[in-house]
Amino acid sequence: MDQKHQFMGEEKITKLLFHFSIPAIIGMLVNALYNVVDRIYIGRIREVGHLAISGVGITFPITLFAFAFALLIGLGGATNISLTLGRKQLKKAERYLGTAFSFGIIVSILLSVFTLFFIDSLIWKMGGSQDTFKYAKDYLYIVAFGFPGILTGYITNTIIRSDGNPRIAMATLLIGAITNIILDPILIFYFDMGVKGAAWATIISQYISAIWATGYFCSKYSGLKLRKKYLKPDLHKVKQISILGGASFALQIGTSLVNYIFNYTLKNNGGDIAIGAMAIIQGIVMFITMPLFGINQGLLPILGYNYGAKLFPRVKEALFKGIFAATFVCVLNFLAIQFLSKYFIIIFNDKPELLNIASRGLRIQTFMLPIIGFQIVSSIYFQAIGKPKMSMFMGLSRQIIILIPCIIILAKFFGLNGIWFAAPTSDFIATVITFILIKRELKHLKELEEKENTLKAMEQN
Repeated sequence: MDQKHQFMGEEKITKLLFHFSIPAIIGMLVNALYNVVDRIYIGRIREVGHLAISGVGITFPITLFAFAFALLIGLGGATNISLTLGRKQLKKAERYLGTAFSFGIIVSILLSVFTLFFIDSLIWKMGGSQDTFKYAKDYLYIVAFGFPGILTGYITNTIIRSDGNPRIAMATLLIGAITNIILDPILIFYFDMGVKGAAWATIISQYISAIWATGYFCSKYSGLKLRKKYLKPDLHKVKQISILGGASFALQIGTSLVNYIFNYTLKNNGGDIAIGAMAIIQGIVMFITMPLFGINQGLLPILGYNYGAKLFPRVKEALFKGIFAATFVCVLNFLAIQFLSKYFIIIFNDKPELLNIASRGLRIQTFMLPIIGFQIVSSIYFQAIGKPKMSMFMGLSRQIIILIPCIIILAKFFGLNGIWFAAPTSDFIATVITFILIKRELKHLKELEEKENTLKAMEQN
């Protein structure tokens, strides 16, 4: 185990960041294609594409809700494993792996049953209409059967990075996403399955990805092993996983709630066409922000291992370099969107009304993009060092505490324009709060470093 994982405490931070984040970024970008490619092909369905994409947009809060549990268990498990490996406790790390795996299967089955049982009422409450209900139900009914694949695939893939194999994690995502990209046009157009074809393509690819990732932990290439004796959920470890994954879980639940409120206010201020525009915008924003989450995925094991090993200067260096990389990506994406927004939208649908609404909404929604990289990376820092409450607060401040009131208030006074301006307003306020909190944390990190240096000096004397 020492040879397998100790390089995270010895290798140069820049090299580690590239080693972990580049594969993660590629993997996350490709993974984002699950939703983006679906929406591109769905939006291109002859005559009904604009309604079909609105129907899929209505289901988005539900799929986000399900994915929140993947984040809870995946990131919570990965964080515990990284911290445990930093303390040289391999068997304990394998117990966390077994518990996370079985916990994910149980939760995903319950989510599938719940969604299928209440599917009609869920769609109506999410903003369905007579024109979009059919497409929403066709899509969600099939995707619900894929929840076990979605959760298991994400959980195992995230833990693969903590095991020190980011390239294998990237390959896991690539296999699923490429399968989805190939199956989408075949099922949607060649077999004339429409929205159902997109849903089938998604869940087939997710299950293939999950099987591949699970197989890794049973192979000779893994440092951690998925052992049968550890598959029985350990309630204490379930609690620890839930605590450290709670911040990301809450953030994703907040994202689901935000999407519900967006759909509700858009339905009242712009109808089905506005919901369709938001579905396109969400797909684009999801794709362009995936590099940020890829950087976070790469930072998580680096920060967790070095913090657990009390290598505090390396923790600080990793944080600063992660923030710089995220900000650089955000600025590039911001410039591309501000000057080329219509070209992003037209990929999905060229209906003039939809094109005009969506391109304007995209430019406004991403107005604060240059500063959110700092906020997102700072949030994952607190999670990586075992401070989930702080990470949760920072995530919630942007996605719930500030954004939801902004949507409701600005929509009331400014209609559709107010809805578009809600996100950048929230981003700005949340980033200011994050700056204050991270400045205080860096002071604390310096105190820990000085204390550790004092102890080492005493031991030497």
